[in-house]
Amino acid sequence: MSKRRHELTDEQWQRLEPLLPPQKPKTGHPNLDHRTVVNGIVWILRTGAPWRDLPERYGKWQTVSSRFYRWQKAGIWQQVFAQLQQMSAADGHLDWEVHYVDGSVIRAHQHAAGAKKVALKRKRWVAVKVVSARNST
Repeated sequence: MSKRRHELTDEQWQRLEPLLPPQKPKTGHPNLDHRTVVNGIVWILRTGAPWRDLPERYGKWQTVSSRFYRWQKAGIWQQVFAQLQQMSAADGHLDWEVHYVDGSVIRAHQHAAGAKKVALKRKRWVAVKVVSARNST
């Protein structure tokens, strides 16, 4: 598979693939290839685009978004993150003095936190003439 800007490298995929659910479901139609779907999810997360703007090379946007939310609900992403974190720590690639996530320093704007909305009055800026006292020397 050729490497595109927003896609996983072969090395990244080799680490990730064994942590995902089986490719072939027990019943029903075969799934769209996990790598294609994960690359589509990565594209969405990196670009911030809406699901409907997902390029066709990743499959139908409905399929990709459905798998993302289904895995989220099943706790797959949390399991994958925890396992990758353990693997990185065991390999010596994770320094807990440097690599951590601290949600206490992330602040939301007051409107994002459900604060009561207050109507703000617009101020008209008026030019003020500044006159300095003359110095008579």
